[in-house]
Amino acid sequence: MTAAELLAAIDAAIAGRWEDAHRMVQQDETDPKAAWIHAVLHKSEGDLENARYWYRRAGRTADVSRDPQDELRAIRASIV
Repeated sequence: MTAAELLAAIDAAIAGRWEDAHRMVQQDETDPKAAWIHAVLHKSEGDLENARYWYRRAGRTADVSRDPQDELRAIRASIV
């Protein structure tokens, strides 16, 4: 995914448009940052098993206790 696409997915997630963000990150399931966003989306909905799967796909430790909004902002900072 491009940086602009990743940022759009993060913006949608932060705005509470879960389905839009989810659809966006599903476009590239091989991109580690998209997988990280995907993990946070599932964590925010309470689906921790699925979130852990996507953290693994992203090559990241599953941080299921971290606030999803804070984590999305951290992902944003790692992109820009």
